[in-house]
Amino acid sequence: MAELPEQVDVVVIGAGPSGAIAAALLNRAGIKVLVLEREQFPRFSIGESLLPQCMQYIEEAGFLPAVRDAGFQFKNGAAFAKGECGTYYNFEEKFTPGHGTTFQVERARFDKLLADQAQAQGVQIAFEHSVTAYREMDEGAVLDYQSAAGKTGQVVCRYVLDASGFGRVLPRLLDLEIPSDLPPRNAAFTHVNDHITDPEFDRNKVLIVVHPEHRDIWYWVIPLAGGKCSTGVAASPEQLAARGASSPLELVQTMHAEVPQLQKLLQRAEWCYPANQLSGYSRNVKHLATDRYALLGNAGEFLDPIFSSGITIAMRSSSMAAKLVARQLAGETIDWRREYEAPLREGVDTFRVFVDAWYSGLFQDVIFFPNQAPSVREMISSILAGYAWDKDNPFVAQSQRRLNALGQFCASESD
Repeated sequence: MAELPEQVDVVVIGAGPSGAIAAALLNRAGIKVLVLEREQFPRFSIGESLLPQCMQYIEEAGFLPAVRDAGFQFKNGAAFAKGECGTYYNFEEKFTPGHGTTFQVERARFDKLLADQAQAQGVQIAFEHSVTAYREMDEGAVLDYQSAAGKTGQVVCRYVLDASGFGRVLPRLLDLEIPSDLPPRNAAFTHVNDHITDPEFDRNKVLIVVHPEHRDIWYWVIPLAGGKCSTGVAASPEQLAARGASSPLELVQTMHAEVPQLQKLLQRAEWCYPANQLSGYSRNVKHLATDRYALLGNAGEFLDPIFSSGITIAMRSSSMAAKLVARQLAGETIDWRREYEAPLREGVDTFRVFVDAWYSGLFQDVIFFPNQAPSVREMISSILAGYAWDKDNPFVAQSQRRLNALGQFCASESD
């Protein structure tokens, strides 16, 4: 591997989707970037279900042709099931203009593809290099790093973008963590060779299934290319601990056995891949950016996996931050709170309203309501497709009020 530079314009921490997109956008603007990535790619990561809004940022970075040619599973919507009730949203039938389809991806291959594309454009990525310290200088910052082989070094830069995901490098180093206002939840998950033969199962959509007795427990089935799928369960720590499982795989299988629909759907599945657990995944921070650094995606705030919003938020934050960094390095004074944090959080807060309403049951009443007006379905479909920043959509502009009113109406009509 080539020697790492001692000085660059921008250091990006993490080569996942948000880091690869940010680095590519900066590089395309003529800015010298170094990416420091702790792992060696490919590596496993959860979060396989992209949203159509993601395609805008993949396209901006110049990655779209490679992603389209990679053979990932096509995705055009989301299906929901609870007992005998079932419904779906087609993302091409949405209120907001823009991409209406996307892909469901094995993240190990997808993340490597994006990183490879960034490198092909000229971005330098140092894999197996962990950031160990951060300190500020008069006109930038210094990062200490250590390679997997134990070699240490420093790099001086004018700005830092933290795209470290759940590694949350700068929040840990700078004591930025604050408790999330969402209740703690855990997830257990795995991949399977699914052998699904049900003719009604649509591989072009993610399937969300509600537990038959506990509406705050939900499952996902995300079809992947090659006859695989990602499947898992999200619930409170107490709910999962009550099952007494001795391993993540046993926990996933035990929880799936409680849902007849999933038992039938996956009756031929081969449970031949490792399972994992993620605990207390909701996170928040004191702030998202200063004139020296910005936190991208999960490094800043992560809500909940229910609507697959995490990777969309991460990619949007990359696009926003890269443009602001380019302006700052060109001599402009950037108000990072007004131009980055506040507008990014507007969409995050829209997603938050829908996450809260899902777990309270209110949004489930909406989803499973049988006679929803087509115009309302299109507005909700837009948000489920990732367009949570479109203020022309009434369910974005007034998300809390609109969703509460709709949920109460659906519940009353269903009584």
